[in-house]
Amino acid sequence: MKILAIESTAGPASCAVCEDGRILACSSVHTGLTHSQTLIPMVHDMLKNAGIGLNDIDIFAVAAGPGSFTGVRIGVAAVKGLAFAGDKPCVGVSTLAAMARMAGGLPFDGIICAAMDARCGQVYTALFENHAGSVQRLTEDEAMSLDELKNKADYGEKSILFVGDGAELCYNAFSQFSPYVHLAPACFRYQNAAGVALEAENRMDQAVSADKLMPVYLRLPQAERELKRRLGH
Repeated sequence: MKILAIESTAGPASCAVCEDGRILACSSVHTGLTHSQTLIPMVHDMLKNAGIGLNDIDIFAVAAGPGSFTGVRIGVAAVKGLAFAGDKPCVGVSTLAAMARMAGGLPFDGIICAAMDARCGQVYTALFENHAGSVQRLTEDEAMSLDELKNKADYGEKSILFVGDGAELCYNAFSQFSPYVHLAPACFRYQNAAGVALEAENRMDQAVSADKLMPVYLRLPQAERELKRRLGH
């Protein structure tokens, strides 16, 4: 079963095709151009170079959040459009779980902390345990401060590996308190569609039709938060 995955929740944008746990093709850009400019052309070029047609794709996957509100919307909209044309099913996966799934391939046993910079002194984060390549979720996706994360990630003497675009922020905050913290190598640290595809393989039971695929936000957009604050809510 071939899965085409898209990741556009942060600065990098990427796409990948996976079949039975094997990445057949992958492409990414991190040039500062908007995802709406780069994503679909990148998908078409990747498929063409790999000799794969859209009709060959069995299921479409996307990092449905958390992440940049605009980036999440663009990714979900792109997958809905691609899947709708062929009446193919879709799977929306957690951005954080997809990053942990990629990091699970590293020779590391311990806690994987996936973290994205949510601005305003917060991170989007979730904790996973990795043992011999088997990744198990420990906490739900949440938005929290670094101090709150320190309390939640206190697993005694277990090693903690930070991944995500908020990984360095967390590592710098944690390293002065614990000798057990590690920063994932750059090639495994950031959001990537290959991780989305691999995570989707484990979430086939959550597949939905294109019209039912929805983004997942952990907090309101900044404009709505500002309005609620002005209104005293």
